[in-house]
Amino acid sequence: MITVVGTGTGAPLPPDAEAAVARADLVVGARRHLAAARLPAGAEQVVLGPLAPALDTVERYLAKARENQKEGGEDAEGGRVVVLASGDPGFFGIVRALAERFGPERLDVRPGVSSVATAFARLGLPWDDAVVVSAHGRDLRTAAHVCRSHPKVAVLTGPGSGPAELGAALTHRSGARVLVVASALGDPAHERVERVTPAEAAARDWGTAVSVVLCLDESRVLAPVRTVAGPAAGPDRWALDESEFAHRDSMISKFEVRALALARIGPRLGDLVWDVGAGSGSVAVECARFGAAVTAIEKTRDGCDRIRANAGAHGVDVRVVHGAAPTVLSDLEDPDAVFIGGGGRELPAIVTVCARRARRAVVVAMAALDRVPAVRDALEAAGFACDGVLLQSSRLAPLPGNVTRLAATNPVFLLWGVRPPARTEGVPQ
Repeated sequence: MITVVGTGTGAPLPPDAEAAVARADLVVGARRHLAAARLPAGAEQVVLGPLAPALDTVERYLAKARENQKEGGEDAEGGRVVVLASGDPGFFGIVRALAERFGPERLDVRPGVSSVATAFARLGLPWDDAVVVSAHGRDLRTAAHVCRSHPKVAVLTGPGSGPAELGAALTHRSGARVLVVASALGDPAHERVERVTPAEAAARDWGTAVSVVLCLDESRVLAPVRTVAGPAAGPDRWALDESEFAHRDSMISKFEVRALALARIGPRLGDLVWDVGAGSGSVAVECARFGAAVTAIEKTRDGCDRIRANAGAHGVDVRVVHGAAPTVLSDLEDPDAVFIGGGGRELPAIVTVCARRARRAVVVAMAALDRVPAVRDALEAAGFACDGVLLQSSRLAPLPGNVTRLAATNPVFLLWGVRPPARTEGVPQ
């Protein structure tokens, strides 16, 4: 049996955990955990660095225990392993690696209070509606995109993915966000909980004592009572009616087009989506409602104002960039998926740039038949598998006398390119 003890955030170990440590033959943990625990004199210690060598040592001790039991029976001693870990070791912690290697049935887990729970407690905030994302040993981009799209996020940091890097990723890309950097939680002499802007976080050296970073939209930190913890459930409906958006002279992607476009874009929490030639921002808003971080690119000032108004009306965050594509795209972070709903004569060039930079998919809506071949060529030249349809729908429309006719909408070509799986191997999702 492997006893996994969560040390919590400064609280003394409970008596049963102290007893387990006192009987251990092998104790594994970070240097600070080993220094703080009362270890038996004869116990071997393994300081956690790379995980694989520590797991190999645990494997040897378990094998020793099995041999002792064969020779001396169930009461034979030796091979008792204790793993010390921060907070709740089953929450983005070492329990996963131990369970995968040795099986969950061989683990005796004694959890402590997680750094996330402690940080929210310091602020007097509930966290059942928070999204928790780990950037420890992972690509920071997912955490940054979640912070852009959700009002209450806890980020577990690590070397190269700390408050400074997160702040740099959010500066000028997020709305009214504040970062709460919690360091040395549970240490009375060194604990700090500091509120800073992303720009202020980016300008500081935070050292190695950071426990967790909270990213908050403080105007929305108290959400309604929840039944399911974590991020809000996806929207109960999508492909919203055009009447639910402010738009100019019916210049808006029709809901039939948006329905298929959303299916091909596949927006999700942690993604970044571009809406190029966004117009009213209807596609941008719908992608944000699915939890994606969204950048809407629009060349007209009044269009940018409409996008902001529509995002606000639907309670989502959309970053609006004023400028003409493809030139303005050079300053933006690479997206996971792109929707292109405008572009005029520049459309083939815009598609070429977007296809070169999109990680997963590009979807293009066009009214003009003569632009279809150039768009398809641009997608295929970038290595995408290309497909498309002509959408031509007829809606129910009332006539005098309480009867109904079919009213045809303008046909729209929808082309999409999907990067083949072989091109995405090894790309963090």
